[in-house]
Amino acid sequence: MRPLLVLLLAFAVTACGGEHQHGTATVWVTRDRGAHVLYTGTVPAGLTAAQALERTRKVTTRYGGRFIQSIDGIDGSATKQRDWFYFVDGIEGDRSAAEVTLQPGDVDWWDYRSWTGSSMSVPVVVGAYPHPFVGTSTSVVPIGVPRAVARAIAAQVHGSVAAKTPTRNYIVLSTRFDRDRVRIARLRSGVQLELGARSARRLAADPAAFRYRYGDRP
Repeated sequence: MRPLLVLLLAFAVTACGGEHQHGTATVWVTRDRGAHVLYTGTVPAGLTAAQALERTRKVTTRYGGRFIQSIDGIDGSATKQRDWFYFVDGIEGDRSAAEVTLQPGDVDWWDYRSWTGSSMSVPVVVGAYPHPFVGTSTSVVPIGVPRAVARAIAAQVHGSVAAKTPTRNYIVLSTRFDRDRVRIARLRSGVQLELGARSARRLAADPAAFRYRYGDRP
């Protein structure tokens, strides 16, 4: 009987939505590059990115459940070149959301937008800050911007100001940029965020200053 009991328990865990973990993850649903917020909520960690969405919103899928077709009646359309895209901790999904397991503290962000031209892929966005900088090494580099501003931002991501050794991620604060610049891009295996002087001060004062925002267009 014991093997059967173990099998039944394993099936129950799978049916409930994945491996049990302590803590929660966040689900966001927006449209038009985060301009309109449609939903925010929390789910237990351990669900996949797709399961988290399905638990909170009305969803239809395609390709055997591997991809999201519609959320709350808003359908993707190949002819209109608009669809649902997802990010986990600010990083664009590179596989089916059914294959990505959410960890405690993760942000599962779904955005409905145009995918014409260069907007087909957006590898990283700033709107889930302090993700994707937390949990890995980050150097904050001030160029003409007060070090007090740099220290405040470094504290938000548990990073260092002008680290003496290479780090995975960089946040560059510079008076050489346009003062409102907010540009984020992949850098080797990490991410680089470039902020103009006024944007740097805004972020230092409020970690949610750029929430739901993709960042400047290149």
